Amino acid sequence: ELRTVRARLQADDLRYAMKGVARVKHIQHILTEQWSDLATLTPAEYAEYRGDLGRASGFQSFQYRAVEFLLGNKNSAMLKVFESSPEAHRLLAELLEQSSVYDEFLALLHRRGYPVPGRLLARDFSRAHVFDPDLVRTFKDIYEHAHENWDVYEACEELVDLEENFQFWRFHHLKTVERTIGMKRGTGGSSGAGFLRKALDLTFFPELFAVRTEIGQAGGPGPGA
Repeated sequence: ELRTVRARLQADDLRYAMKGVARVKHIQHILTEQWSDLATLTPAEYAEYRGDLGRASGFQSFQYRAVEFLLGNKNSAMLKVFESSPEAHRLLAELLEQSSVYDEFLALLHRRGYPVPGRLLARDFSRAHVFDPDLVRTFKDIYEHAHENWDVYEACEELVDLEENFQFWRFHHLKTVERTIGMKRGTGGSSGAGFLRKALDLTFFPELFAVRTEIGQAGGPGPGA
């Protein structure tokens, strides 16, 4: 679904792309609700079979990593996890080098005449997007003149929904882990709850959240804000 969204953005078909985002949001709700089933396990019940998991970990899900890459959380170090699975490794290596959904949204804005910094259009896509204060000013103008930019404004809010849903999933993951194993190390050698708590600080579309502070204020964020 996310690859289709990206393709429709590349084709300047914003409405179809946002239809795809709406479908992704429904899928996210289903995935988040699954944590409620796992949360019914008491620590003792989970301990009965935890040993059977061995070193199995969510790290080994190439589909999850593909979603992260498509949304812009690029990390080349993660490819090493999938070296024993050539097909998964090849897919992730391709996605690592390709643009994210956010990259293509910014490119669409540029083609429509919105002031998107050129450095964001010709960057190394294998690296995660870094917050850009100039882009916040662009979104500020879109938000403060929503009626003149309605389809783009609405798309911004759809992307915010998508990220918020992802954060809900991460939060439920964290709370389920804390509830069942406390602060023990996670399967696969991760630090468990500590690692998951740090993941809550990750963001795909930082400017779309930063702009909320700026709306209604004169001027905009200064360099390095």
